[in-house]
Amino acid sequence: MQANLETLSELERRLSVSLPAADIVGEVESRLKRLSRTVKMHGFRPGKVPLKVVTQHYGTQVRQEVLGDAMERSFGEAVRQQNLKVVGYPRFEPKPLPEDAAEFEYSATFEIYPEVAVGNIADITLERPVLEVGEAEVDKTIKIMRHQRTQFEPVERAAGNGDRVTLDFRGTIDGAEFPGGTGQDQAAVLGEGRLLPEFEGNLVGMKSGESRTFNTCFPEDYRGREVAGKSARFEVSVKQVAAPRLPEVDGEFAKSLGVRDGDLAKMRAEIKGNLEREVRTRLKNRVKEQVMQALLDATRLDAPRTLVEAEMRRMQAAARQDLAARGVKVTQDTPLPEEVFEKQAQRRVILGLILAELVKTHELHAKPDQVRAVVEEQAQTFERPEEVVKWFYASPERLRDAESMVLEDNVVKWALGTARVADKSIAFDELMGNP
Repeated sequence: MQANLETLSELERRLSVSLPAADIVGEVESRLKRLSRTVKMHGFRPGKVPLKVVTQHYGTQVRQEVLGDAMERSFGEAVRQQNLKVVGYPRFEPKPLPEDAAEFEYSATFEIYPEVAVGNIADITLERPVLEVGEAEVDKTIKIMRHQRTQFEPVERAAGNGDRVTLDFRGTIDGAEFPGGTGQDQAAVLGEGRLLPEFEGNLVGMKSGESRTFNTCFPEDYRGREVAGKSARFEVSVKQVAAPRLPEVDGEFAKSLGVRDGDLAKMRAEIKGNLEREVRTRLKNRVKEQVMQALLDATRLDAPRTLVEAEMRRMQAAARQDLAARGVKVTQDTPLPEEVFEKQAQRRVILGLILAELVKTHELHAKPDQVRAVVEEQAQTFERPEEVVKWFYASPERLRDAESMVLEDNVVKWALGTARVADKSIAFDELMGNP
């Protein structure tokens, strides 16, 4: 076997390989002879089919199988000889093999993994947010939970901010109705910003049974292009005004949160425990994102196109599953072009290569006890944690997800011990994304 390696780009290579044609011919004849001893054909007894007949029926197929096997085997040998780390599967291009040829030649084009030299982050300052969960944070969370359980009761007064109005409306532009401009029994809470400000402003002060006609101008950047920047005339009838009523913080409220005996102290303790877990996770994620970005900024690396394309396909499939889970009907024809995911896919691939190098270099592999701790931490958010732990350990794929989390945590811990770290207090509302 002779092999010649060409460099086509930073990561793309092409191997040109030549093999003795006699070896190919000999293997084809050997396989055909073995096949003739077992093949069943009409008009012949098993094992008695003439070799010539077998060759006529199966010669082309056997020849292609032998060529494919020869390419894969010799490519593997050449890769080992050249000490190449191949990404994905090569693109084989065999040359025609005439009967009198002395050699069989083919080329294989492929990508290799880049050499990863992780950049120095010793001079980078990582900001570590700090937050202690106390009674004030529990009170804020209870307030949010009460708002989430708001009930509305009909009132006879004029509508104001916070009230829910139920209305019929008809909109026209230059006297003609337009898509989305008409609705019946539509409900909206004033002040939530779900309606156009000008439209909502005209609803304030209206009572149940009252009608009003007014003009509203759509913004230039409105999502409905056909009406963007245009003025519409709306006829609105308010059918009901309902005022918000928040539940009292009592035993019934505690029961609605899963505290069966309605004990308020127990409710607060459970809320605090859940908050502490959530805060811990969010603080860790903020630090992790800084570490990952610091590693990306410090390390120059090309992502193999093969890996990027595979990641784009995974992200596309995940997006389809997510849409389906939300009740959106999706098919293979639903427009979700892979290119939409390209930038994020490149980031993931490069980060994966960097993390793999750090794990290998600094022995940051996931230990069984670390994986167990992550699984048990996640299980605590469920009613029966022990059943969730069993569920994790029943699937190698689910365990791999936990192992990946441990690897990332180990890398973050290494980075915090390498870079400069500055602790900084963070407000509860900012961390939780509360308005």
